[in-house]
Formats: sequence, C-alpha cells, structure tokens
Amino acid sequence: MKKLIVLTGAGMSAESGLSTFRSSNGLWENHRVEDVATPEGWYRNPELVLDFYNGLRKTLIKSEPNAGHKKLAELESDYEVHIITQNVDNLHERAGSSHVIHLHGELMKVRSVRNEKLIYTLTPEHCEIHLGDKAEDGGQLRPHIVWFGEAVPMIEPAIELVSEADIFVIIGTSLNVYPAAGLLNYVRANVPIYLIDPNDVHDPSGRVSHFIRKGASEGMRELIEILKK
Repeated sequence: MKKLIVLTGAGMSAESGLSTFRSSNGLWENHRVEDVATPEGWYRNPELVLDFYNGLRKTLIKSEPNAGHKKLAELESDYEVHIITQNVDNLHERAGSSHVIHLHGELMKVRSVRNEKLIYTLTPEHCEIHLGDKAEDGGQLRPHIVWFGEAVPMIEPAIELVSEADIFVIIGTSLNVYPAAGLLNYVRANVPIYLIDPNDVHDPSGRVSHFIRKGASEGMRELIEILKK
C-alpha cells in the first residue's frame, strides 16, 4: 500500500469556521499574537491566555469536520495515510483519520508548566482551565500549544514520515511558516507533490507538480479523481 503523506494548514479547517493561527494583521481572534501565543505573553498575563484558549475550545467543540477532512479519512481504504498538521484543532481525528501528527500542539490538551510531558486531554464537558488548576506535580496547567519562539518537538517524526512518502499532498498552507514549510525539502525526487489552495501559494522548493486552486473540500474531490486515474 502506497504511503500518502499530507501536510495541512489553516485553510484545511477554514470551511469548518475556525480562524487562522497566523494572519497578515498579526491578530488571532482579535488578540495580538504576542499576547496569546508567545511564552512572554503567558508570563505577562497567564489569565488572559487561559481565557483565550478556553474560548477557542468552545468554538472548536461547536465546529464539525468538513468534507475535506472526511475525504482524507476515506483515503485510508486505498493508501497508508499520515497527516502532519499545523492546526491545533482535532477535526482530522473527529473525521476518522488514524495517523495525525500535530506540529503546533493540540487545543484540547493541557500540560504542566513544570513538565512538558505531563499532558492531559480535556473533554467537551470540561474544557476550561483557570489559574490555580494544577497538574499532579503541582505545576500550573497551560495550553499544550507550541507558541512562537518555542521548539517544535514533533518536527523530527514529521521529517521521517515525509522522507518515506510515495505521494505528498499539501492543503491550505501558505508555506511561509517554518519549520513546517521546510518539510518539502525532505520529499524524495520523483515523488508527486499536490498542492490544494484557492490562493496563489509560492512554492519555495520548486517541487510542486500539481496545483489545485480550490478550497479543501473541492480540492480533495479533485485530488481523489486524479489519484484514481
């Protein structure tokens, strides 16, 4: 079974009503990225940061996987599919995808500030974290999110997967955010690369072989037709 590796970005979840992590105006849900997505913002005002992510989780819980997410999950019947996502939502998993690597963390998880490996999964019924909510080691719980300026621990497993790809697909990402954009450099020569995005995306590698200028759902339908041929 061929190994199909997919890199997804904010455009993947846009049709589900979720806003992008990084926007041109430097705002995320009307908050400055520096205030809610950096270690410095956390140290300045942890209560603001916790409230911000509590709100994001409530939005996520009300959101549903779109047709693009579901089409990716359906591909598992014909391919060994692995998804590497820059998104912090859990819509890939909720759509039925079995193998998902989250480069930038997961919104429905929190961890101790003392031990980044002490991670807890929240539920839709109990999705809020406040100051004073602590892990079993006594550390304050913080979002399990990779903030700007922090290391990306899952990049090495992602690189390994990309280097094994028989088919590589990119959906809804500007290829401006590193280290994720650098994954293109690890795709083996002669492996077809498909890019699905309604916008003009600059391909820094010059390796993309098929551009599908559509949103995630329509683009996935077209990709499946191409793969069938």
